[in-house]
Formats: sequence, C-alpha cells, structure tokens
Amino acid sequence: MTLLRYTLKRLLQTIPVLIAISLIIFVLVNSLPGNPILAQLQGQEITQELINNLEARYGLDQPLHERYLSYVSGLLVGDLGYSIYYEQPVSSLMIERVGPTLLLVLSAYLLALTTSIPLGVVAAKFHNDLPDHASRILALIGVSTPGFWIGIMMIILFSVVLGWLPSGNLVYPWRPPSHYGYGSQLELYVQTARHLLLPMIALGTLQMAVLMRIERTSMLESLREEYVQTARAYGVPEQTILRRHAFRPAQLPVITIVGLNLSTALGGSVVIEEVFNINGMGRLLLSSIQVQDYQVVMSVTLVLAVIFLIGVVITDIAYAYIDPRVTYGER
Repeated sequence: MTLLRYTLKRLLQTIPVLIAISLIIFVLVNSLPGNPILAQLQGQEITQELINNLEARYGLDQPLHERYLSYVSGLLVGDLGYSIYYEQPVSSLMIERVGPTLLLVLSAYLLALTTSIPLGVVAAKFHNDLPDHASRILALIGVSTPGFWIGIMMIILFSVVLGWLPSGNLVYPWRPPSHYGYGSQLELYVQTARHLLLPMIALGTLQMAVLMRIERTSMLESLREEYVQTARAYGVPEQTILRRHAFRPAQLPVITIVGLNLSTALGGSVVIEEVFNINGMGRLLLSSIQVQDYQVVMSVTLVLAVIFLIGVVITDIAYAYIDPRVTYGER
C-alpha cells in the first residue's frame, strides 16, 4: 500500500469519527440550560413575540433532529452557521482567531520537542546519575503543576516585578509592522517573540515534562537491546550507539505521545489564552459558552477535533519515516 493510498484510507476513517463528534457536541450543547436569545437580549425590553421572531430567525424553533440535519448540511458546504451573540458568520470569527491559537500551540510544541528529547537522551545516558535525577525532578514538577498557575507566577515575576516581558496582548507576525507602530519587520518578529515567550512556556511545560519522561524510558529500553549490547562488544563508541542504533527506534513512543497530546495542548490553550489575554479560539470558546452562543461553541469544538484528528493521521504516517520496519499495510 502506497503512502498516498494509506493517507486517503486514514482520512476516510476519520469521517465516521467526525460525524459522531458532531452529533455528541450538538446534543450536549443544545442540552445546556438557558436560552441564547435571552442572553442576547439582556438589558433590553423582552416580549414573547420578539423571542419567537428571533428563535425563528436562527432556527431555534425547529425540532432538535431537524436542526442537527441543517447544521450538518451546512458543514458539508463549508457553512459553520451564524453567531447569535456576535451577529456575524462563525467562519469569519474563527478566521480571526485560529491564527493566534495555532501560533501558541505550535510554538509550545516546538519548545517541548527541542527541550524534552535532548533532556531525555541525557537522562538515559547518565541513568541513575545526577543528570537523570535532575530530569526526573523537573518532569515531576512539570506534570504536577497546572499551566495557568505557571503562567500567573511568570506574569507576577517577569512582568510585574522585573518588568522584562509583556503579560499579554500577543503581537501577530503576519500583520504589517506599522499596525503596531514598529519600524521594521525584524522589530515586529522580536516583539512577537517577547509577547509569546511566557504563554509558550506556560503551555509547553506539561508537554515537555511528559515527552521527556517517555523519551528517557524509551531510550533506556533501546540501550538494553541485544543489538546495542553487540555493538558495545565490538567496541563501537557510545556516541555512535546513541545516535545511530538507539535513538531512532526510541522515537516511536515519543511520536505517539506527540500526536495524542495535541488534544491536551489544544485544551490547555483555552485557559492560557484567557490568562495572557490572547484573542484565540480558546478565548472565543469560553466567551461563547458564557453567552450561550450555541453555533460558535459547536463550530470551535468541531474545528479543534479536526485539528486533533489531522495530528493523529500525521503521527501514523511519521512512523514509517522513523522506523523502516513499519509499513503501510504491506505484507
């Protein structure tokens, strides 16, 4: 089976998953107590006739199954619906917010990968020595400490006390420098990095800790394999053993965790965006839940699920690049 056929097969397998996710999200969101129309009319003179007219306008007067079919038929043509609270198409809202969320999540993942893999390899190389003990303590702290608490503590230290870094209002690198009053593109990138550093660390700490523990364990298992012991017996240098014989096979569990932890990172971004005042999809989701904007909640949750499923498919495809023994269904 070729890579293209395997990819198409995996993408087709996600279709029933997405249908099930959309049904679960729709039922749960529409089972919430309250009325989104009343939330929109808060502070205005409310009459039953006005409520009925708005419910008919947004299709809330239809039976639940008809509303679901209408929602799914809109998804098939790329229509995510219309926001009751923001009074604009949901797609335009999400286009504005998806960029900051992807920037935050991808940068946090990049930080986690570039720190956890070297630390895990060093911990395995110096097993039960000082670097190993230090890495395990660091991983324990990272796993057990909530990301929002790390973010708040860093804001207090680096923004309030020391004044080194900004505490929020992310600068977007895709906007022109003149939008923020900067004189050059380089200055824009520097300011983006300064604004992104604290939320990136707050979101990436948990991912880093988990990946480092998996990397350490996987490397220890690889170093105990018979072919590694044989290489040592033939006098192969330890650095060569680590780089050529132990490292690549040890990355399969790490890749699995990277794909599965994408949902954790997306979920964590919801809180981190609120802490650092980042107008991403997570903050949009929180505000929409507060005002009971059903259409936005369903669409944002579904898009986050799609991003997660794409990450899982990419993880499956990456297996064969890491380990030649993994094939795409071939005998």
